[in-house]
Amino acid sequence: MNVEVFIPCCVDQFTPQTAINLINLLEKLGHKVEYNDSQTCCGRLLYDNGNWEEAKEIGEKFINDFSIRNYIVGCSTSCIGYVKNNMGKLFFNTSNHNLYKNINDKIVDITEFLVDITHSLDVGAYFPHKVSIHYNCHSLNEYNLVEETKLLLQNVRGLEIVSANTNNFCCGYGGMFTLFNEPVSMALAQKKIEQVIEEGAEYIVSTDQSCLLHLQTYIDKHKINLKTIHIVDLLSQV
Repeated sequence: MNVEVFIPCCVDQFTPQTAINLINLLEKLGHKVEYNDSQTCCGRLLYDNGNWEEAKEIGEKFINDFSIRNYIVGCSTSCIGYVKNNMGKLFFNTSNHNLYKNINDKIVDITEFLVDITHSLDVGAYFPHKVSIHYNCHSLNEYNLVEETKLLLQNVRGLEIVSANTNNFCCGYGGMFTLFNEPVSMALAQKKIEQVIEEGAEYIVSTDQSCLLHLQTYIDKHKINLKTIHIVDLLSQV
């Protein structure tokens, strides 16, 4: 299948290896991958902070950076959840409305693409560790993408899921919330980490890199014996 990849700015700037792993994983599964290196941010942060004019400008570039022929596969449920559910408000009753609708129909997270579209639950990954799944707020409340992550992890050789399904609360990131409400943000991170440790996990795995970077910052600051990993990087382990 011909696919295009959407690389979120967080991944591009902080964990580019995740982007490389996304492309390699898709190619390993037999897909022909296209990457437009002129793509930039989806505009979520601007939208969430009320800067709709700037978000619209970036959104117009976003929908023109991809074609409407192929699936657009990304690795951030936060960004893709925004594209699917809120970006369209910027283009209501404009000439870009139909183009946006076509992009909306094609863009998917890698977990949705593997499980629901290509039915590739076993990608040949091997990861002999105990993991706790962090379902970020947007995957839960905006994208409604949860079971796909668990199904993929259940097919990873050597992996043990230790999540007790009681830690599905915000990690404290929330974009600018982290800066403007740092005490609350870090308290939520602490609560999340304490529960993961109690579960006996060695890794926290998620579909959203921004959450993982936030949690890893707390882990590093307090020298905790715990690691974070994006599901794309995990599924690339053999």
